Amino acid sequence: MTDLDTIALNYITAWNESDADRRAALLKAVFTEDVSYRDPLMQGDGHEGVAALIGGVQQRFAGFRFSLKGTPDGFADKIRFSWNLGPEGTASVIEGTDIGIIENGRLKSVTGFLDKVPAQ
Repeated sequence: MTDLDTIALNYITAWNESDADRRAALLKAVFTEDVSYRDPLMQGDGHEGVAALIGGVQQRFAGFRFSLKGTPDGFADKIRFSWNLGPEGTASVIEGTDIGIIENGRLKSVTGFLDKVPAQ
């Protein structure tokens, strides 16, 4: 049985990792080689594609951190978890929910939904 809490926590840790080498190691542990990521604003494939997305988010939202919101749940090969993004120690600016497909304990695909975004 796959530990949904560990998968979600490792996913959040990868999105928070600013060191490229450490992030690359986390991506190998969290995602399958052929992972696909899709949300309303961006998409990426494979470890390099996801790494580029993470780097872009970190650049755009410098100093912001992801955190888990609530408890992950799922069934069969599916996981669902929610997250917060904002400056550490303050209310979140952006919130979302991600749905993943798990293969051999790693995420094969992630579809992200934005639940709260700042007004433009």
